[in-house]
Amino acid sequence: MEFFKRTPNIDFISMRPVTYGISIVMIIGSILLLAFKGLNLGIDFTGGVAIEVHYPQPPDHDRVRDALEEAGFTEALVQSFGSSRDLMVRVMVPEGQNVNEVSAHIQEILRTADPDAEVRRTEVVGPQVGRDLTEQGGLALLFTFIGILIYLAFRFEKKMALGTVLAAIHDPLVILGFFALAQIPFDLSVLAAVLAVIGYSINDTVVIFDRVREIFLGTRKGASSKEMLNQAVNQTLSRTLMTTFSVLFVVVSLYLFGGETLKGFSAAIIAGVFVGTYSSIFVGVALAYDMKLKPQDLLEIKKSDPELDALP
Repeated sequence: MEFFKRTPNIDFISMRPVTYGISIVMIIGSILLLAFKGLNLGIDFTGGVAIEVHYPQPPDHDRVRDALEEAGFTEALVQSFGSSRDLMVRVMVPEGQNVNEVSAHIQEILRTADPDAEVRRTEVVGPQVGRDLTEQGGLALLFTFIGILIYLAFRFEKKMALGTVLAAIHDPLVILGFFALAQIPFDLSVLAAVLAVIGYSINDTVVIFDRVREIFLGTRKGASSKEMLNQAVNQTLSRTLMTTFSVLFVVVSLYLFGGETLKGFSAAIIAGVFVGTYSSIFVGVALAYDMKLKPQDLLEIKKSDPELDALP
């Protein structure tokens, strides 16, 4: 199945000044957002209590919030969860207090504010566990990139591998900036989505560079590196877009109908699909071109082979 009836002939390489500018703006903006606004870390990383409460009738958010503030929980987060009759209450546990006791106290407050309140789920994470999960999440990202570097070192020539790695680093940074901007809760499911997006982006770039290698090795003379790189991107564009829209169809449905618990995960995948597709086409290949990738880089040149020596 093809997205286009005929292979397009788009000059992606010539768009580099614009796309590099877009990437630089996104990266700098993400760094500034992370530095000054920060991520809205969920209780997985900070420690705390999350309680899902169901009401027979749509509850008054302000009344629930006021009841928690009167009890001393001034930074409690109260938001709709799934439907207008469900609430998610998130509370940071004060230092030195037992999380289980705090959880029981909050449930008592909610039932006092509205006797019809039905606690359906309680999630408790201690502060030490939150800190451990933060460290493990950082290590997961680090080892992901180490594994990618090892894989690409064997799979591709160094210029192609470097372009792929830089494109892969570009994507999670932009996604983190998006989460800092939107202040969507960042929990373990979102971290898992970020790791999945890195793999998605790498896969897209690998497919393009595989085609680059086929074209470079199959072309002996007459075509420039720019023409061959553009040809590779255009030939894989149909596959790239078909994959992108297929994934988006699933994750957008998950975002709309999967409930509040999966919204952060779905949002990260949606953002990652767009950013990953963009970086595969406009970042990885463009960087390889600017690093002067040539057919000779993919071949073991033999001095006695005049045909290979004559390659442009």
